[in-house]
Amino acid sequence: MKIESYHGELREIRVRTFAFLMYEEDLSCLEKLDAEISKHIRSVVGTSGFKAKKGNILSVPMSRGQISCIYLVGLGSKEKSAPDVFRYCAGELIRRAGKDKVKDILICVPVKVDFVLAKVLAEACELGSYSFEKYKTKKEDNGSEKIEQVYIYEGDEPGIHMGTIFASAQNFSRDLANEPGNVINPVSFSEEAVKLSETYGLSCEIWDEQKLKEERMLALWHVGKGSSIPPRFIHLSYCPVLKPEARIVFVGKGITFDSGGLNIKPGEHMRDMKGDKTGACNVLGIMKAIGEFKPKVEVHVIVGAAENMPGGNSYRPDDIISARNGKTIEIDNTDAEGRVTLADALSFASELKPDMIIDMATLTGACVVALGQYTAGLFTNNDDAGKAVLEAAARSGERLWKLPMDDEKLREQIKSPFADVMNTGGRWGGAITAAMFLEEFVDESIPWVHLDIAGVDSYKKPFGYYPEGATAFGVRVCLELVISLDKG
Repeated sequence: MKIESYHGELREIRVRTFAFLMYEEDLSCLEKLDAEISKHIRSVVGTSGFKAKKGNILSVPMSRGQISCIYLVGLGSKEKSAPDVFRYCAGELIRRAGKDKVKDILICVPVKVDFVLAKVLAEACELGSYSFEKYKTKKEDNGSEKIEQVYIYEGDEPGIHMGTIFASAQNFSRDLANEPGNVINPVSFSEEAVKLSETYGLSCEIWDEQKLKEERMLALWHVGKGSSIPPRFIHLSYCPVLKPEARIVFVGKGITFDSGGLNIKPGEHMRDMKGDKTGACNVLGIMKAIGEFKPKVEVHVIVGAAENMPGGNSYRPDDIISARNGKTIEIDNTDAEGRVTLADALSFASELKPDMIIDMATLTGACVVALGQYTAGLFTNNDDAGKAVLEAAARSGERLWKLPMDDEKLREQIKSPFADVMNTGGRWGGAITAAMFLEEFVDESIPWVHLDIAGVDSYKKPFGYYPEGATAFGVRVCLELVISLDKG
């Protein structure tokens, strides 16, 4: 898809489809059209009963002239409007236009399209048009078409450019997350990281299973040793030419498939466990964008990649494992494996002495129970860091909710009589005790934010700018944070 700004008279542009995003009870956007066309559309609106509620779309076919169709897209109340409303509604428009097999479209909005709004609209166009059809050998006749050209009327060009970078990064992560476990495993995932580093000139280090043992990455190694495909540790880094404004580390949970290990999952819970690598896919997507817009911020990405499989060499309940920072972990349940791999990854991240660490993980079903499927949980050891991420989420439109970390009675649930910490804390408060476990492996002097994305990593039905399948929720939150740290 090509996204550009258009400046000029609407009658002069050679596009067959127009779209007007409009507030409730406000048809002033039609004043940009010829009087005869505007009159026709007002008549159709009057007879159809169309209301410009958020996400509502009216398609008005045109029988003469170059324009074949005009879409009216509701934004809802002007008083309740926010950038993500535009992102959501433009995403709905693009998905609808794709189903209608539109090839090119001009989008007009009722306000000035400055950098922020141009970026939002470009993101919506890229994200709303996404689908994962790599393995379909026959295209369905009623399927969507890819829109080839989008014009944003009087849009800010730098905003469009940045929005395209952000959304392309998120779609890159979606592609990786949607890949099945027989395609993306710890080894092939590390190869994807190498390709990314070669494309964007990033530093890349991959540690194999032997190196993991040499480097005291025994938590990651134990989780991965039950699979015939060995685990990998991945470290990508970007450093600006000039002195960086800040140093930030993104850590992603990289369980490429989670069977539960010896505490094997029932069949209905094992389905979709290719998505347990979403956090790792997200941080690679972040680094793709970093390689393109090159901020004055030093960025590191860390992934511990493993398959959690049952077998004669699998780690067991009751095992006691030593992590990289020296703390010992008693294994209560082998299906709580992601936090074990993150123990080593966060320990390594702390050694880099960054200004902030952010990890993303499909960590707990408890977080889904607490917040539902449209909000991710945020946990932090530093209120200022948590606030910065929440502010970034407000700009990206991705819902986060801060959960507490100060309940010492809950913390007692991860105490072990035989080791420093237990890898589960029981059913109650499970998302919180999981975050408390992770905190044990972060240098307490370093601001740290944990995002539990278990509920938002994939959807069964598309809506707004989200597709069916992997969402890559969290990529743009982190990119917004990087931009806020880039003071240059």
